[in-house]
Amino acid sequence: SEVLTILEDHKNERGIANWNKASAKKTGLQSFGIGLTVLRKLAKKIGRDHDLALELWESQFYDAKVISILIDDPKLITKEQAENQVEELIGGHLEHVFSSCNATLAKTSFTVELADNWIESKDPVRRRCGFGLLYEISKWKKKTTPSNEYFLAHIKSIKSLFEKESVSMRMSMAGALMGMGKRNLELNKEALKVANLMGPI
Repeated sequence: SEVLTILEDHKNERGIANWNKASAKKTGLQSFGIGLTVLRKLAKKIGRDHDLALELWESQFYDAKVISILIDDPKLITKEQAENQVEELIGGHLEHVFSSCNATLAKTSFTVELADNWIESKDPVRRRCGFGLLYEISKWKKKTTPSNEYFLAHIKSIKSLFEKESVSMRMSMAGALMGMGKRNLELNKEALKVANLMGPI
């Protein structure tokens, strides 16, 4: 209730109008019309809180669900939770915050496994989220970062698949390509080849 009060205090009437016009019917959610930049600042003030995150996820407010994603504790997120939540995503910005955009989910111990499984899924939401996680993995600079061969295999896979994909899936693939292409010269060269083949989206 305290978080919802904070969101109420930061509501943006123009944002609410835009939400009601473009997203309310599609998602079935309400919104306080707050932009992601402000939501990130609010989440930082609230701090990591796994139990609170699970409560907020059940809210019918889009903004509360975003806060839920941002404040969750990656050490406490389980695969079961990730699978349940991805079932409830309805595309758009919520999907993007969930899997990319410095996603909390990308800080779990099972991120690589989840990304690979979702990319191979037949569910388009899982696949887009899988490519979002792949983008996040491509930014890693830690010892557990996959090898060049791992990223080259994904670049090769994107090359073989993108022609038959939807615009939204190509966008997710392109995001992953951008991340992988920034890691080093070898990956940059291969990612650029595929990006040029893919062309404008």
